[in-house]
Amino acid sequence: MNIPLAYFITFTTYGTWLHGRDPGSVDELHNQFDTPFLQAASNREAKNRERMSQPPYLLDDQRRSIVRDAIVAECQFRDWSLLALHVRSNHVHMVVSAVADPETIMRMAKSHASRCLNRAGFESADRKRWTTHGSTRYLWNEKELEDRIIYTLDGQGEPMQTHRSPRIDRA
Repeated sequence: MNIPLAYFITFTTYGTWLHGRDPGSVDELHNQFDTPFLQAASNREAKNRERMSQPPYLLDDQRRSIVRDAIVAECQFRDWSLLALHVRSNHVHMVVSAVADPETIMRMAKSHASRCLNRAGFESADRKRWTTHGSTRYLWNEKELEDRIIYTLDGQGEPMQTHRSPRIDRA
């Protein structure tokens, strides 16, 4: 049985990356690995925006810090090896090695982060913070793993809230 070295998991905040926006997106019908994004379509984006029941959710620095700490704690509790994490204003990237499927990891990370935001007094429990799913890529070799760690930590502009496994050397 093939077991990946790790997973590269990405999820966005509610309403900030709608299908139809530029430079494109992936939906449930167009989500095969290494296939192009859906093309931008302003009418599709507008329809998706009209269907939203709450305003888009953005993470300020304090919220990003809470989300980072919550995901680190959840991974420690579950004995998952969190290799890299970057919490941005409208999305989260994480590289994690675990004996769990990546959808479960993503779902539990979102859930724990939301509970911690609730406990900190940010919005009510019915606030939509995350998109329904996200992206879960399997990393099969050291090169893929290294590339995703570098991208997660250093490939997105100015760092916001990050976590790096102590096992990751800085070159």
